[in-house]
Amino acid sequence: MRLAAVDLGAQSGRVAVGTFDGDRLTVDEVHRFPNEPVDDAGVLRWDLEGLREEVSNGLRRATRDLPVASVAVDSWGVDFGLLDGTGALLQSPAHYRNARRAAAFERALEVISPRELYGRTGIQLLPINTIFELAALASDGDPVLDEARRLLLIPDLFHHWLCGSETSEWTNATTTQCFDPRADDWARDLLDRLGVPTAMLPDVVSPGTRLGVVSAEAAAETGLDGVEVVAGATHDTGAAVAAVPLTTDDCAYLSIGTWSLVGIESKEPVMGDDAFGANLTNEGGIGGTYRVLRNIAGFWLLDECRRTWAAAGEAYEPAALVELARSAPPLRSLIEPNDPLFAEPGDMPTRIAAFCRETGQPAPADVAETVRCIFESLALKHAETIDLISELTGRRLDELHVVGGGARNELVCSWTAQAAGRPVLAGPAEATLVGNLLVQALALGEIATLEQGRELVRVSFSEQRYEAAPGSAWQEARERFARLGRTAQVTA
Repeated sequence: MRLAAVDLGAQSGRVAVGTFDGDRLTVDEVHRFPNEPVDDAGVLRWDLEGLREEVSNGLRRATRDLPVASVAVDSWGVDFGLLDGTGALLQSPAHYRNARRAAAFERALEVISPRELYGRTGIQLLPINTIFELAALASDGDPVLDEARRLLLIPDLFHHWLCGSETSEWTNATTTQCFDPRADDWARDLLDRLGVPTAMLPDVVSPGTRLGVVSAEAAAETGLDGVEVVAGATHDTGAAVAAVPLTTDDCAYLSIGTWSLVGIESKEPVMGDDAFGANLTNEGGIGGTYRVLRNIAGFWLLDECRRTWAAAGEAYEPAALVELARSAPPLRSLIEPNDPLFAEPGDMPTRIAAFCRETGQPAPADVAETVRCIFESLALKHAETIDLISELTGRRLDELHVVGGGARNELVCSWTAQAAGRPVLAGPAEATLVGNLLVQALALGEIATLEQGRELVRVSFSEQRYEAAPGSAWQEARERFARLGRTAQVTA
């Protein structure tokens, strides 16, 4: 069986074909493309038409030689588009890092207290969340809200284009901070208090729902004639976690890409006072599970540095930066990856140097030291978060599974093992695509359970093991990292 997977990330997108022969799964990427936001009258937006053209190109390549049985789209979370009464997109979706959303954060929390919002949604309080973009639109009296008949998240917009569906899928809907997991429905009363109309909210379906067959019009664009559209785990981290070869409840996952998502799989959300104080998030998973995790700024920091260096005439490939970092002095300068200073696009090397100076540390002197600072700081933040989740849930978390692009970065994997004092198992690197394909296979009845799917991952893809060697340097670094004192604290 051949299946097509579309994975849209905040930096790039790709289309792949998965082939399942009954014993093993292979994944072949057939098209990759950049995903660059655009400035629209001061609002940072996604180029949805450009993405749709690239996805069409990829799907035509995917079906050039042999047909596929189904297709599913996953993407980053929280961003959305609004459709009018004819099903047309009213405007390109706003980017989660746009300044308007950040400005609405405090205003919205004056209407709904942070503790109440967390207690209803279980979602980490971050300015990027969907609810704050909606609050911004309502506060500004934006007429687009009056014109909107349906709100769809990014993967839902692509499924709408492919087959006309107008639903949202659970793993993604739960990231918006507009959804009440205990009620299993949108938190309409909270949105009412912010002045956000709720009639536009779609029905929410489970991961693995079969949405329909590709329309004739979309088939002409994509080559997907007669192909079924599946709402897989449409949030990219939800898809990635589905592909993590977890073996026990004492395993944690780290999905490392633009963001580092560090967490566990749980049968229940963790939404008490301690979880609120720690700013844990509870996002939907496969089979009614929850992804209890924290969002950490990941390789976004490195990507912004690369953008700045490229503009100055120095283009660096990621592999070259890993080698440069290896040569720099160890544990010299550290940053708090989630500090608000690093939240928006811009000159990241200058900001990193400023943070170090402000916290009494030497500023990185060159590219190598800057990259090493990022990698070591991420490893320390991973370790801090693992310990926090272990303490709050009572799980030992004695094994860490790294998936996503970070699984290819031996320095981040090795240093995470050192900082956390736990072994790291790295792989599969293409976990999001693999998870996307696994849920499609579940929907079509090719595999029976998620456990069977994870066993398929174990036999189909290799893992690299990194051991945690004892040493005082990383312990001292953890103590120094904890004293940086720049992490934003959420108060009721």
